[in-house]
Amino acid sequence: MEATLLHVVRRYHYEVEQLPRVDLAGWQRIDGLEKDKPESNPASGTAVRIRPGAGASGSLFPLQVLTVRDILADCEGVVRWGGDDDPVDESLFSIDRGPDDASVRGLADRLRLAEATPGEGAGVTVDVLARPGATARSGL
Repeated sequence: MEATLLHVVRRYHYEVEQLPRVDLAGWQRIDGLEKDKPESNPASGTAVRIRPGAGASGSLFPLQVLTVRDILADCEGVVRWGGDDDPVDESLFSIDRGPDDASVRGLADRLRLAEATPGEGAGVTVDVLARPGATARSGL
């Protein structure tokens, strides 16, 4: 799960907007949170908040939303964005599968390999409008 959430944060930082350290929040205490709502996911270590406090709908420009959608597509359905929840929380990114789901491990393995391979991984220039499965890197 760590590899996946780190990938989301890296891509967000490189492609949506640069994030100063204060714009990231990981684990938090469960005290005062509703345990059956997405807001409790950071307490289990299965979520991260990017730009906490900017969770309301409309906190991102349209091109930024398109890029977030590309990041989600890259995560093959394993990551859920709070921008799709009701109520909306555009700052929240959560693992949306159980810990025993094979897709969680498969995605993490793919992301770790890409991160260790020159020219792959987060930070590579992408075309967010490329069809899924197509080579998305510019110039290739």
